[in-house]
Amino acid sequence: YFARQLVSERLGVAGGQLPEGVEDPQMGPVSTGLGDIYMYSLESEVRSPMDLRSIQDWVIAPQLRTVAGVAEVNAADGSVKEYQIVVDPQALVARGIGVDEVVEAIQRNNQNAGGGVIERNSERVLVRSVGQAGNVPDLERIVVKTESGVPVLIRDVADVRLGVPTLTGISSKDGKETLIAIVMMLKGANGRDVARAVDAKIGEIREQLPPDVRLTTTYDRSHLVDDVLGTVRTSLLEGAALVVVVLVLLLGNVRGAVVVAVAIPLAMLAAVTGMNQFGISGNLMSLGAIDFGLIVDGAVVMVENAVRRVSQAREHASRTLTRAEVRHTVWEAAREVAKPTAFAVTIITVVYLPILALEGTEGKMFKPMAFTVVFALLGALALTLTLVPVLASLVLSGDTRETKNPLMAFLSRSYAPALAFSLRKRAWVLGVAVVLLATAGVIYPRLGAEFVPQLDEGSIVIQPVRVRTVDAEQTIRLVTAFEKKVLEVPEVTTVFSRSGTPELATDPMPLSLTDSYIMLKPRKEWRAGLTKEKLIEELGARADEVPGQGYNFTQPIQMRFSELASGVKADVGIKVFGEDLRALKSKADEIAALIRELPGAKDVEVEQVDQVPLLQIEIDRDAIARHGIAIADVQHVVSTTLGGEPVTQIIEGDRRFNLTVRMPDSIRNDVEAIKRIPIETPEGGGVPLSALASIREESAPAQISREMGRRRVVVQFNVRGTDLGSFVALAQREIKAKVKLEEGMSLSWGGQFENLQQASARLSLVVPLALSLVFILLFWTFGSVKQALIIFTGVPLAVTGGVLALAIRGMPFSISAGVGFIALSGIAVMNGVVMLSAINRRREEGAALREAVLEGASERLRPVLMTALVAALGFVPMALNTGLGAEVQRPLATVVIGGIASATVLTLLVLPALVSLFERDQVQEERL
Repeated sequence: YFARQLVSERLGVAGGQLPEGVEDPQMGPVSTGLGDIYMYSLESEVRSPMDLRSIQDWVIAPQLRTVAGVAEVNAADGSVKEYQIVVDPQALVARGIGVDEVVEAIQRNNQNAGGGVIERNSERVLVRSVGQAGNVPDLERIVVKTESGVPVLIRDVADVRLGVPTLTGISSKDGKETLIAIVMMLKGANGRDVARAVDAKIGEIREQLPPDVRLTTTYDRSHLVDDVLGTVRTSLLEGAALVVVVLVLLLGNVRGAVVVAVAIPLAMLAAVTGMNQFGISGNLMSLGAIDFGLIVDGAVVMVENAVRRVSQAREHASRTLTRAEVRHTVWEAAREVAKPTAFAVTIITVVYLPILALEGTEGKMFKPMAFTVVFALLGALALTLTLVPVLASLVLSGDTRETKNPLMAFLSRSYAPALAFSLRKRAWVLGVAVVLLATAGVIYPRLGAEFVPQLDEGSIVIQPVRVRTVDAEQTIRLVTAFEKKVLEVPEVTTVFSRSGTPELATDPMPLSLTDSYIMLKPRKEWRAGLTKEKLIEELGARADEVPGQGYNFTQPIQMRFSELASGVKADVGIKVFGEDLRALKSKADEIAALIRELPGAKDVEVEQVDQVPLLQIEIDRDAIARHGIAIADVQHVVSTTLGGEPVTQIIEGDRRFNLTVRMPDSIRNDVEAIKRIPIETPEGGGVPLSALASIREESAPAQISREMGRRRVVVQFNVRGTDLGSFVALAQREIKAKVKLEEGMSLSWGGQFENLQQASARLSLVVPLALSLVFILLFWTFGSVKQALIIFTGVPLAVTGGVLALAIRGMPFSISAGVGFIALSGIAVMNGVVMLSAINRRREEGAALREAVLEGASERLRPVLMTALVAALGFVPMALNTGLGAEVQRPLATVVIGGIASATVLTLLVLPALVSLFERDQVQEERL
């Protein structure tokens, strides 16, 4: 709101500097570009668009504005009721009446007045004089002037009627013109809650409408939110179930598995509590990266060690342990792994902190995720060090036996020779690791890149583009024909469109531009084998059957997101800057032609800056001086009779409608007739407009766009069938080789690619920061640069697994994947910390280096495998989910799963080899 206040102050200053006659700029509603959360249509077989608009303005919109969280209700159709005085120029000339006289007569005869109060019989009585017109007959009887005692009425020189202003916005649905309205959410409100409240209010309003009026919901964002949350909920539940199953199988102790499982809902409670305190709502991004397996890794290590120690104590005592002995053993087991476990979980938590430094779009997307994961990890860490040991001491019996299922037994038998081999053939093992790292380095540049995967919103927006000079009638004809063609596709349930600028110019467009919303059936009801890409191709083919339009494909939220990010309603926008508008347009056309030839380029469009017809009325100062007429008098007649400028208002109860004085359409659309419009002179006669001004047809730019003070023309297009980064790299090479910019011109790349560049630049700072924090914590934990570096080598090899996983699944690098790599840097060292701590403990007990490595690594095999498996399996549902919203989760989950796999191999084989290579045996040190 502070920024809004600053803008409001600047607007006040700017308004005073605008030319006279230009309305002061006004701020839009307190909403955002993504605030269009609910849309509905209003239809009737017997009522006109004007009647429907009146119902919208005076019945529906006022009630919807009372809903908590609603900022404004915006009508896309411009058929606003108004009273029109259509003057007859010949009648005016015949009676010697000017247009200004008509306007003045209407204004003077449409007023109420207050007469104060009178006192009568010891009481006060208010006095009110009513003179406002309330209907067409009242207006028709207004006296303009008197000729020889005979009054000349409005009806003698004009036709009084109800009508609509020149349309700047049109809406339609399923091939018929109808009214579409948009409910805009208050900035900072919860979209799901507001949309549900609006839908409930819509249900109440339906009961108040006439029987012939249908109020139909066309777009409700809460459905998308519910579907996405359903995807997240499914992933979380499936992940939690997999984690519990793995715990039972690998731990071999149901009671111990239950103790770990108890930490899952409690850690989630900690996350939800933190989210509530910081005002973070539950959504795809805030909940999408929660991995219950990762969260309970510390608890897994703690319980596994407790089970193993209690089992060993029982075997050593050759009897069932007493409850006191169980508590003491669990206490010692907890102390044994508390420090490495705490540091390991802390490292994972810390690597998420640099994500909080992200800014811009990627910051808004991934900061909630980082906050939520940090809350969950901190809660899990507290539980691991407090509740988990207590529960373990209570539920583990004195007869606890460490059992291994066949899988664990097989892995243990297989690991011993593999570990011995890695210690004998250290150079070979390390060489393989280096080769894998180099392979990932070669593959990474070939992955391609994109900002974030496109979220499938379950609906499509097609943006038809027509020539800039198209009128309202032609627009309706083309758009309704297009809608009928689109409805022929079986997967389409309904299609509604808005063309031009709605009532509140939150998204100003000319009539030549349309946003058509295509609502689709659920994916399970589509034809077999039909993908969204094929559906878009089919929709494009149907749309091409309607000539005179070009098309751009996007989605409702994606469209607004792209436009807000860089002012471009497409994946990529090439902005051509310069001074000469014609030269800019020519160069933009040249670039567009080149882009169309590149594979993957779709929906290529150039910003509409073509010349449009302009009727120029240039006043002759000498002529008006001869007739004693002021320029303002001529301008007022032109703006009123041709422009339809309101001159007063008519009040019907609590409803207000503009009244305009205008010429008949037969004159407004005829240049020669315009020349004959009479202008009143001081003597009372009339002079034709052509005698006071030169009237000629010229051309002018349709629009002039500026950015950072410079003129620019945009070439925008979408990319399908390839990744964004690779396509832009190809396009940049082609443009550099084949397009020569004139002096003073420059290019910049916008759209999603601009977001990708900005986010990549920030990641180049955030990733080193995360890695530095990891290394500092490792050094703090072990007090040795050498041992910190040994464990830190897990990071590049974990990244290797992440890169290979992306390549195997054919996924490009994205910011979502980048966040996965950041998280992986913490996960990669967790098991290394636990294993190296076990090796160090063995050495402190006096074991030789090789013996300590063999025993420590073998001892930590099960917890390493368990933590790796539960962490990876917790992400598996996210990696494989196909529901709405899964697209954003998939790269992150894929990176983490692949990275955990390679990091586990490092921990089990490469780390022992590195320890045996770089550490020195205590016996050797004593000899030295």
